Amino acid sequence: MSQGKIKIIANGILADNPTFVQCIGLCPTLAVTTSVANGLGMGIAATFVLVASNIVISLLRKIVPDEVRIPIFIVVIAGFVTVIEFMMKGFAPELNRSLGIFIPLIVVNCIILARAEAFASKNGVFDSALDGIGMGFGFTIALMFLGSIREILGSGTFFGNPVVSFEPALLIVLAPGGFIVLGICMGAFRALQARAARMKGLGATPAEARPMGCGACIMAKFCAKSAEDASKCEEAKS
Repeated sequence: MSQGKIKIIANGILADNPTFVQCIGLCPTLAVTTSVANGLGMGIAATFVLVASNIVISLLRKIVPDEVRIPIFIVVIAGFVTVIEFMMKGFAPELNRSLGIFIPLIVVNCIILARAEAFASKNGVFDSALDGIGMGFGFTIALMFLGSIREILGSGTFFGNPVVSFEPALLIVLAPGGFIVLGICMGAFRALQARAARMKGLGATPAEARPMGCGACIMAKFCAKSAEDASKCEEAKS
């Protein structure tokens, strides 16, 4: 595999990690990372949907009218979410019950739609599949890392097995603890990125070089295009 292909995968894991760098998909991240098993299950489900939807959207990119591309993307994503939900109900019912509503809500997970709009709709099938793998792995690793910290410190277990002798801090598995752990991990990840960039003599990391606000959002181009389309519609009506 060429360096360019490897870079596509590595991009989702390190440089543009959806959780620690892009800060998207945080709702399921905070909700399911009370345990490692939940994080792993959600990560696998999201990775399957990412890869499958990226492939199909890449195949359809030249025949889908630009005006209806987003509804079509959502229909494709919803189809694969239904498949993974049925599979989890059949083969991992306990995990499916534990994740609850967050499996169907993968349909509106901004990671999935963002990659469809920003990458799959503009690139070939193989590259789109690699992008889905990279982003999926990055998301899964982040969920498992956060789940490990919260389960060990908050419940005293790892994959349900007792591993510590001290009294667990219940706060860590509650919502406030999720925000605290996520914030600390984000800061540590950015600091490691900055250090790696300095060691390579690159100065600011790509994440640090991005502007704040809407300009830092991966969907900024899509929003701008939507605003432009809406403006054209209003002009046509008048």
